[in-house]
Amino acid sequence: MTIARTATIYTQIGPFTVIVADTPEGPVVLASGWTPGPDDLLPVISPSLRPDTTTEVRRIEGITDAAVAYHEGDFAAVDSVVVQQLSGPFLMHAWEMLRTVKPGEPVTYSEFAVLSGRPTAIRGAASACARNAAALFVPCHRVLRTDGSLGGFRWGLPAKRWLLDHESDLRSLDASAES
Repeated sequence: MTIARTATIYTQIGPFTVIVADTPEGPVVLASGWTPGPDDLLPVISPSLRPDTTTEVRRIEGITDAAVAYHEGDFAAVDSVVVQQLSGPFLMHAWEMLRTVKPGEPVTYSEFAVLSGRPTAIRGAASACARNAAALFVPCHRVLRTDGSLGGFRWGLPAKRWLLDHESDLRSLDASAES
């Protein structure tokens, strides 16, 4: 029987929940998103990783702290959080590539397909975003349609807009501070 911990923090765009498995190497995020509990997250975890039960905790060291720090403007805080997702080779590689997209520098689905090594797989790139279980830690919100419009987002377009604006606003502040 596998047991995972869940924790929910409260952010500017609503509750954010993580499901975390403890491994010998340390905790890994199995799923995360702007939802008040694990019920919306459990179905998106690969069946071979899905825990049998979950236990709710207030805080998961290094993970909920990173999510709080991100929402407060420290975008790099989520970079070192370990994530575990399973799928085919293309999706797994695409999720790794999503983690290289910098805050405040969103890419289009076409650019993301190129980053993922399959320039013609634009629908595949969109599918990688749609099937991403670890939102925020794997920043699928940083991918836009070719015309610059938002496209989709499991947690709603207002949340995606807030995330992009948050990253853009603070990058602008950083740039003006350097001048």
